[in-house]
Amino acid sequence: MQLLAASDQRLEKKKIEASSYRSDMNKLHNTYCRALVLVVLGGLVSSGRSASPPKPSAEGAPRVLKIDPPNWWVGHSINPVRLLIRGRNLSDARVEPQGIGLRASNVHSNAAGSYLFMDLTIDRSSKPGRRALKVINAAGSTDFPFDVLAPLPRNGRFQGFSPDDFIYEIMPDRFSNGDPSNDNPPQSPGLLDRSKPRYYHGGDLQGIINHLSYLKHLGGTALWLTPIYDNVNHLNERERYDNQAITDYHGYGAVDFYGVEEHFGDLAKLRELVDDAHKLGIKVIQDEVANHTGPYHPWVQDPPTPTWYHGGEAAHPEETWQTWTLIDPHAPAQLRSAALDGWFINILPDLNQDDPEVERYVIQNTLWWIGIAGFDAIREDTLPYVPRRFWHNWMAAIKREYPRVNVVGEVYDGDPAMTSFFQGGKPRFDGVDSRVDTVFDFPLLYPIRRAFAEGRSLRETAVMLAHDNLYPNPSLLVTFIGNHDMPRFMNEPGASIAGLKLALTFIMTTRGVPMIYSGDEIAMPGGGDPDNRRDFPGGWSGDPHNAFEASGRTPDEETAFEYLCKLAQLRKELEPLRRGRLVDLFVGDQTCAYARLTDRQSVVVIVNNGVEGATVEFDGDPARLPNGTTLTDRLGVGPPLQVRDGKIRATLPERTASIYVKKNRLVDSSSH
Repeated sequence: MQLLAASDQRLEKKKIEASSYRSDMNKLHNTYCRALVLVVLGGLVSSGRSASPPKPSAEGAPRVLKIDPPNWWVGHSINPVRLLIRGRNLSDARVEPQGIGLRASNVHSNAAGSYLFMDLTIDRSSKPGRRALKVINAAGSTDFPFDVLAPLPRNGRFQGFSPDDFIYEIMPDRFSNGDPSNDNPPQSPGLLDRSKPRYYHGGDLQGIINHLSYLKHLGGTALWLTPIYDNVNHLNERERYDNQAITDYHGYGAVDFYGVEEHFGDLAKLRELVDDAHKLGIKVIQDEVANHTGPYHPWVQDPPTPTWYHGGEAAHPEETWQTWTLIDPHAPAQLRSAALDGWFINILPDLNQDDPEVERYVIQNTLWWIGIAGFDAIREDTLPYVPRRFWHNWMAAIKREYPRVNVVGEVYDGDPAMTSFFQGGKPRFDGVDSRVDTVFDFPLLYPIRRAFAEGRSLRETAVMLAHDNLYPNPSLLVTFIGNHDMPRFMNEPGASIAGLKLALTFIMTTRGVPMIYSGDEIAMPGGGDPDNRRDFPGGWSGDPHNAFEASGRTPDEETAFEYLCKLAQLRKELEPLRRGRLVDLFVGDQTCAYARLTDRQSVVVIVNNGVEGATVEFDGDPARLPNGTTLTDRLGVGPPLQVRDGKIRATLPERTASIYVKKNRLVDSSSH
């Protein structure tokens, strides 16, 4: 049932995401002019705007509309870099780099003459700066800018995340409007309306910058941003709800994988956000999509190669959602290909990562974003729907250039056999190790919500944790109580502030890397999409109350916020809560106790999920607590305890938890 429920939610998510994809012909009218304007950003960075589908022509001088990537680095592990040049009249064209230190090779066009592929070698002794590429055919030539960049300093960037971290997820459009000037961009006017839940609301990168101190106060150490790719610039009339067209406010409707959505800001503002976060000790995780594009991406009408997608707009495989075939050693290739190659809801074009040019494009795009913005890690969307052979190569390229950068993949499924299959660390039945660092712990999410919101048995959580043997590295699983694709925790039947506090206690003290979806720290309500994506209160001028400030929070919001702050502080202070081995001490229907152990310290967590007070008793030896040890509750709920006759006996009020440590405990000086 968990698997079916997760699949249903996954399908619903993709229906919503798909609805935002449309072409942007108005935006593309002036593309060529915009592409000649470069952004100065730690080097000279091309704008990389997309262009309208070119019409093949055998006559006329070459015209260049777009180049991906728009720049590259001296001394990079990928050298030569593969360029994809889009334009017109490119058949039989050649390319001559202008300026020293560059060499072109393997130049060839597609059959339509609308794309040139080429390898560009950057001499390791080259100095950073502006260059140009001259594209020449028998009828003439044109120059197009290309920048050679100096790598960003490594110190304080490209750090990866670990169990020491606490991740906070933000949808930029729904967090805070820090720059009203981008609410109605000239290239995409009329898409903002806060009264409509599927329109842009005005949240942006500047709004996040303005509230980094809020995240710091909460105790967050890593920030996951949903996609900031450039999206379509008009209403999506193709899929409607309540007879209303929608927008791509959520960021999953990319039409340019090298652009920043103008409603959010620009590349310079993104770099400012990442740099400011790093100054506060906060890492930044980029959300990427490698499985598919939008249906109106320019590639759909004009693919760079005949096999760029699995099929085309007129004829293509349809997604079957049978991801179980991917882990089944008995499934024939035909069953697996339907899951890997199908177009989501028969709309989203499925990229063919078995095409060598697609593979190189996606790998280079990932490395470009990391290198240009200074990201620390990646959240990868729709992980199972891409061949694991590709993930193996993609991960190898990431680790070569950025050894500490890591990846958490989305495997939206409640079955640990499914999710564990996609975590890297060992070859599976087909001999392939995906090498993907970790995945979200969807299997644990469901029993957490059932127990602490609905009041069901706590044994389900222990049973799910028993499946940790399936994972190569369970300590790196990302634990959470909700995200932007499901109803809020507080929308669950029976949910309460007390239950929310227990759920937060659990993910902040069990194994893994805890993640909070923005708003859960203030008990924000919200049903299914898009109600689960309400604006954060106080992020807009004129909001009735401001939850960014203690004085503006309601009593329930303040209770939840301060409780999570306390948990985050204890997790930072107590090393076992981050790095300790997990040991079950007692598991009952509505009560449980477990320890987190390091060589230096023991921490015992006791939970009473029942509606009445309860007493639990368990052995102290598995927690390395000898007779006579005195324990104090750092949450201040329970009285001091003492180990007597090898036993620990504790009584907790209804719906509470305690975090017990030895009196005069050691303080972890290595916490971040």
